[in-house]
Amino acid sequence: MTKVDRRILKTQESLKKAVIDLMADKNFDEITIQDIADRANVNRGTIYLHYQDKFDLLDKLIEAHMNELGAMDEWACEMDWIEALVPYFEYFEKNYLFFSTMLASKGAPSSFRTRLLASFMEGFKGEIDRESGRNTDLSDEVMLQYAGTAYVGVIEWWIRNGMPYPPQIMAKQVGTLLGRSL
Repeated sequence: MTKVDRRILKTQESLKKAVIDLMADKNFDEITIQDIADRANVNRGTIYLHYQDKFDLLDKLIEAHMNELGAMDEWACEMDWIEALVPYFEYFEKNYLFFSTMLASKGAPSSFRTRLLASFMEGFKGEIDRESGRNTDLSDEVMLQYAGTAYVGVIEWWIRNGMPYPPQIMAKQVGTLLGRSL
């Protein structure tokens, strides 16, 4: 594995932060490369050294968060609901600016919410309880849609309302509800 220069990582982080900061103020379609360069305190050419355009920059930012959440899915499946959800809510809290912009802003691409929902539904697939007999009459597709939509909706509500409860309380509440429905 090749080691990436820290200056490159620092520049990329600065560009990602700049685009999120700008999206908090403007519709993504209205943001220019020059806006991003000015906010990140780099010249326009620097952006093109790292990304094809602003869409590529946003794609890479979204991909990084989706990969991080996907990595969490791998070990979270081994835990009970409440214990597994604490790190997720801590992650949403730590990355509040990103998730508030992507989920609560009018200018954010709607595809992010769709990707997030699909990711959670995929993660819930192995969690459907068929052994107790309580879900035998229910379609997997409907259950996954219900649980995934509810989970994303609660995350949106929590973020839009300034995270009124700490991650541990949210994990307990949502974990209990998901445990009842799946």
